[in-house]
Amino acid sequence: MTINNFSCLDRVRIVLVETSHTGNMGSAARAMKTMGISDLYLVNPIVKPDSQAISLAAGASDIIKNATITRSLDEAIGDCRLVIGASARSRSLQWPVLASRACGEKIVSEAYEGQVALVFGRERVGLTNDELQKCHYHVAISANPEYSSLNLAMSVQILTYEIRMAMLARSSQPDHFMSPEKAREYPQSEELERFYEHLEKTLINTQFIKTNHPGQVINRLRRLYTRARPEVQELNILRGMLSSIDRQLADKPTHSNSLND
Repeated sequence: MTINNFSCLDRVRIVLVETSHTGNMGSAARAMKTMGISDLYLVNPIVKPDSQAISLAAGASDIIKNATITRSLDEAIGDCRLVIGASARSRSLQWPVLASRACGEKIVSEAYEGQVALVFGRERVGLTNDELQKCHYHVAISANPEYSSLNLAMSVQILTYEIRMAMLARSSQPDHFMSPEKAREYPQSEELERFYEHLEKTLINTQFIKTNHPGQVINRLRRLYTRARPEVQELNILRGMLSSIDRQLADKPTHSNSLND
């Protein structure tokens, strides 16, 4: 199912995680509205939106008033087929990274097929490693390496601008639209999280990993499957494989090591 050019922006969700200054919420809302994006999610904000947020929204107060507040990032991105997290720091576990322009193009290409999210972290420390591992890609803005300090609203403005430019480019080249036959059906974020939970449980039951010492195995498997980007049918096959292993384990007789046996 495809939608018209400008309506694809309705499927772009901006997610702010644990924002501590309401003025930043208002400034981010203003940045969003200038680019035609209106879906704002606030994950566990330190302070709820107030008059300062409305004031700095400067005509985009409707975005603040209609913002959805959730308790967790999982709630905010659960129905999204694509999640991209903004990150300025290099991490020990490398993840697929997009430049800002490629980020805009990727978001627009998938917004024609379903809900997408662009996630921004806390003003001081950004997103945690666990939060970034819930994203399919990371995006890094190519700022001056000698002074790369961008505040939250600036980052939102740059990336939403790239989204709008990508949308306008696609609208001027209709022959480049992805046809329904070529469109891929990707699972929603919450479906992927259920798969990762199932995978970890099965690997623990097979003693491939230990409950108290999982190490980096699950994190690396997350990276593997994120890189592979399984489609819905492929994910169903993987879940079916895990269920088959679970059934074999359940049918296998247990042997006690007790000295009383």
